[in-house]
Amino acid sequence: MSDEHDEHDERSAWERGLARMREVYGDEVREIPEGVSAFNDVMLRSLFAEVWDRDVLSFRDRRLLAMGVIAANGATDIWGLQARSALANGELTVEELRETLVFLAPYAGYPNVAPLVGVTEKAIAGADSEPGGG
Repeated sequence: MSDEHDEHDERSAWERGLARMREVYGDEVREIPEGVSAFNDVMLRSLFAEVWDRDVLSFRDRRLLAMGVIAANGATDIWGLQARSALANGELTVEELRETLVFLAPYAGYPNVAPLVGVTEKAIAGADSEPGGG
């Protein structure tokens, strides 16, 4: 019975993680069925079912912290995902999104942040072209 209980808890964590990931990223991230990718399964159970599900920081706070780390690493693809999601979820306005780059440049380094400007403008343009956007 203990094995069944542990299996249920793990399944529940995966499902909670999937639901939270949908809330954080909407349709921006392709869902991978459980069991197809160990990396994805662990990410859903730990990052989304545990870390993103805590109630101490707001989603906006979490998003900004993640964006700081992403900028420091110069990860343009992931920055674009975060920017689009932040705009779509109403966590950041266009002005706030642009201002994150101004603020992050001295901390994360201009060479890391400069490529994010174009990615940010592309995310803004995409949000503006959506019905009800911008």
